[in-house]
Amino acid sequence: MSKDAVETAQAAAHPRATGTIPVDAGDAGYSKDLKARHVNMIAIGGAIGTGLFLGAGGRLRDAGPALAIAYLVCGVFAFFVVRALGELVLYRPSSGSFVSYAREFLGEKGAYVAGWMYFLNWSTTGIADITAIALYTHYWSMFTSIPQWVLALVALAVVLAVNLISVKIFGEMEFWFAIVKVATLVGFMLIGIFLLATRHDVGGQTPGIGMITDHGGILPHGVMPVVLVMQGVIFSYAALELVGVAAGETAEPEKIVPRAVNSIMWRVALFYVGSVVLLALLLPSSLYSGDESPFVTVLSKIGVPAAGDVMNLVVLTAAMSSLNSGLYSTGRILRSMATAGSAPRFTGVMSRSQVPYGGILLTCAVCVLGVGLNYLVPSKAFEIVLNVASLGIISTWVIIMICHLAFVRRARAGLVERPHFRLPGSPVTELVTIAFLLAVIVLMWNDHEVGRKTVLLVPVIAVMLVAGWFGVRRRVARNADRELSTLTE
Repeated sequence: MSKDAVETAQAAAHPRATGTIPVDAGDAGYSKDLKARHVNMIAIGGAIGTGLFLGAGGRLRDAGPALAIAYLVCGVFAFFVVRALGELVLYRPSSGSFVSYAREFLGEKGAYVAGWMYFLNWSTTGIADITAIALYTHYWSMFTSIPQWVLALVALAVVLAVNLISVKIFGEMEFWFAIVKVATLVGFMLIGIFLLATRHDVGGQTPGIGMITDHGGILPHGVMPVVLVMQGVIFSYAALELVGVAAGETAEPEKIVPRAVNSIMWRVALFYVGSVVLLALLLPSSLYSGDESPFVTVLSKIGVPAAGDVMNLVVLTAAMSSLNSGLYSTGRILRSMATAGSAPRFTGVMSRSQVPYGGILLTCAVCVLGVGLNYLVPSKAFEIVLNVASLGIISTWVIIMICHLAFVRRARAGLVERPHFRLPGSPVTELVTIAFLLAVIVLMWNDHEVGRKTVLLVPVIAVMLVAGWFGVRRRVARNADRELSTLTE
C-alpha cells in the first residue's frame, strides 16, 4: 500500500479543514499527570545542563569571550526549533512528538529516520551521562576506590527505577533537579555581580572590561575557534525539544506549552549568555579549563570554602537530570514507532502505571554497553559517545523544521489549521535554521581531532538506517494496511 493511498484515506476519514485531527495510536494509554510546574521545569532543565556547568570552561578558554555570541546565536536557532515544535504540539499534542509529526507530514520513512536518530542521540547521551556521573563521583575520596563502571551501573539503575514507577515521579525528579540548577546559577550570578560592582580582587585580577580588552579582546584566538565550538554549544541545548514530548502527558497543553516555550529565550539569554559574559569579566579566558567547572574556578579564586564540592554536586545533578530525561523521552518515542512497526514490538508495551517500559529498557540496554565502555576505555568513553550524540540532536532539529515546513504548506492548502501560537517568519525561519544546522556539520570538518571523526560517522549511520529500513518496511506496510482498513470502514 502506498503512502499516498494511506494519506488520501486519512484525509477522507479525518476532514482536517473542519477541525478533526488524526490521532497517533502510540498516544493511547498515557496518564496526564504532568502539571504546569513540571513542564516549566522540564523546559528549564533542558536549557541548563552540564554543557554550561562543566563544558563552558574549556570552550571559554578556546574561543574567548566570543563564546557568549556563540551561545546567543545557537540559542536563537534552538528557540526557533522549539517554537516550531510548540506550534505542532498545539495542533496535535502527542507523546510521540516530532516522530508522530514526521509520520503525518513526511511519511513512515521520515518517522523512521527521526525516531532512530533521536534514539541514537539519547542512548549515546545516556552513556555520556553515566560516564560523567562516575567521573564526578570520583571527585570525592570516599568513592575513588570504586571502579568507574560500577558507579556508572549504579547511576543507571537508580534513574531506571525512577522512570519505571510513574510519569509523576519523573516529573517531580526533574522539577527538583531544575530547582537545584537554577538556584546554583542565580547564586553564582549574584556573587559575580557583587564582585564586578565592587571590583573585588579575584585571584589577583581586578574584574571589569579590562579582563577582555587587556587579554586579546573578544576574539583572542580568531574566529575559527568560535566556529569549532558550535557543535558543543548546540549539544548544550539538547533536551529543549523534551517539552514537545512532555506535552502528550499534560492535561492542558494549549495553556502550558506556549508559556514554557516562550520562556526558553530569556532563560538562554540570562543563564547562558549572561553567565559567560560574567565569567569573561571576572577572569581572563585563558585561566579557565576544560577539566574544571568555570564557576569553581572563580569561586576558588576568592576563597569560597567547599566551592568544588558544591559545584561538583550540582554538575552531578545535571548529569542525572539528563539521563532521567533521556530514558523518559526515548520510551515515548519508541512506543510511537512500535505502533507503526518501525521499532521492535516490545518497545510499545505499557506498564500498569502507564509507563512505556519496553522502550526505556531498550535505551538502558544501550547504556549498559556504555558501562562496558567505561570498563574497557574509561578515559575515552565520554568523548567517543559525545560525537555520535551531537549528530543525533542536529538531525532531530532539522527534521522538526522540515515537519513544520510541510505543516505550513498543508495549512496554506486548507488541509490543516495553524494554531494562534506560531513560529514567526515561516518559511524563511525554517530554511535559515536548517541551513545553519547543516553548516555546523560541514564546519566540523575543520576540527581535525574530534569534528572530522564525527563527520565521517555520517555515511556509516546512513548505511545502518537504510539497512534497518529494509528490515522493517514490510511490517510498516502491514501496519499501514491495517490502519487504512480501519479508516475506511
